[in-house]
Amino acid sequence: MEEHNTKPTTPLLAVSFFAADVQAGAGPFLGIYLQAHGWSPDMIGTVLTLGAIVSVLVTAPAGALVDAIYHRRAVVVAASALTVVAACVIWLSRGYWPIAFSQIATAVAGSVMGTALMGLTLGMTGRRNFDRQYGRNQVANHAGNIVAAALSGAIGWWLGIVWVFALGAAFGIACIVSVLLIPARAVHRHYARGLAHEDDKDRSQVRADSVRALIRCRPLLLLALALAAFSLGNSTLLPLYSLAQAAAHHRDASAITAANIIISQLVMLCAAVYASRAIRRWGFWWVILATLITLPLRGLTAAWITAEWGIVPVQIFDGLGSGLQSVAIPALVVHLLHGSGRVNLGQGAVQSVEAAGGCLSPLLGGWLASRFGYPTAFIALGSLAFISLAVWIAQGATIRRACDTRRDELEKMTDIDASALFS
Repeated sequence: MEEHNTKPTTPLLAVSFFAADVQAGAGPFLGIYLQAHGWSPDMIGTVLTLGAIVSVLVTAPAGALVDAIYHRRAVVVAASALTVVAACVIWLSRGYWPIAFSQIATAVAGSVMGTALMGLTLGMTGRRNFDRQYGRNQVANHAGNIVAAALSGAIGWWLGIVWVFALGAAFGIACIVSVLLIPARAVHRHYARGLAHEDDKDRSQVRADSVRALIRCRPLLLLALALAAFSLGNSTLLPLYSLAQAAAHHRDASAITAANIIISQLVMLCAAVYASRAIRRWGFWWVILATLITLPLRGLTAAWITAEWGIVPVQIFDGLGSGLQSVAIPALVVHLLHGSGRVNLGQGAVQSVEAAGGCLSPLLGGWLASRFGYPTAFIALGSLAFISLAVWIAQGATIRRACDTRRDELEKMTDIDASALFS
């Protein structure tokens, strides 16, 4: 009875909290740090793009790994350890190749961590309650981002921005400790990859579907395409807007960056709280449509409001879109692929395509800003959302029909009784 009184989702929330810095890595602070030490904008852009490219290449295999391996807590430990190593490298050297290595390690860690948390959650709560628990995870994750950003801004101001990377290492160590507190038996090995199979009761062999199940899932492909265009416009807006504000008002760029992150993460936290309810009331298609609309609004606001208070509306739009997506996208992937045994691979594939747009975003944003100025760059980046909207609206009937069909299929599958986790 004592094991049931201590909910295994409690350390899962702690993992999600500390994973915030593991997934974000050095983030926008690295560019400011390198610029202060004589790095040119093109060198900074190159090394950041290198990390983004690695993220594209690694995310899908990371999902396949989480599907295949039974020791999913070990995946979180390995990803966190990579973050600690990357932070130590940045601390010890500012050479091009050491920094490049740190970005590769950070990219691998962030890619693996995202799919690992999804697998852990699905293996602990099952399909029916996945969105509820994953929403809680994201609330903890955004809270971790807020704390990390606040501490990073304070540490960067008082001790120097190099200490921000030490904070990242501390979060990585805390993440390792937290995941080891999750009982191994609390994570159902088959449900964690999207197979409705009770291995304790049914000892028969069970196989996952072919990888071609992803290609045959048209809504999944449309989702990935829409997110790629969205990420191409959205990913570089935060660091670019931070630099524009710092240049316009002659303020410390690290403090502005921290303020930007805190505002958006506060809104993301609130959005994540209600994401599960919004999905159950309005459906996946409408919720994701709302998130896509936030990007052009964010781009226009960034271009028109140059005052210091402009970071508030700009980052509110970012928080609304990203906060809802952080729950709705994984939940939709589970909805579409549950039963195939390829859920984490599907999530990794979607994130990989999305990251492909994100890795080109800094190059596109930097080129637009240098050639045409910041306002034009913000409008152009925000306009890329119309590609996403065109895909999502034009294929809306197909996506909604697939979701409705899957709902009937999923109700016939067995699931984990996770009622005790939500009592």
